[in-house]
Amino acid sequence: MSRGGLLAAMTILFVVGPVGDVLAHGGGLDAYGCHHDRKRGGYHCHRGPLAGRAFASKGEMLRVLREREAPQRAPQTPPSPTPQPAPKR
Repeated sequence: MSRGGLLAAMTILFVVGPVGDVLAHGGGLDAYGCHHDRKRGGYHCHRGPLAGRAFASKGEMLRVLREREAPQRAPQTPPSPTPQPAPKR
């Protein structure tokens, strides 16, 4: 093989080779953009608000999602009574 051909072959392997790792696993995503990882276990997300995060289970992901989306609530205090005018006699 000529030096030019060897260089071309190495370039193609360098560019195309890593694609197999990037596209390594298939499997559909659920409505949250996540799925179970059957090879390594667990549950991880590719899309949506939790993209890039991994969890032990879908239940754990749902708990984190609920906590994230829940409005921050201030402690509830009972309303102070409004003063009533004195009855007229």
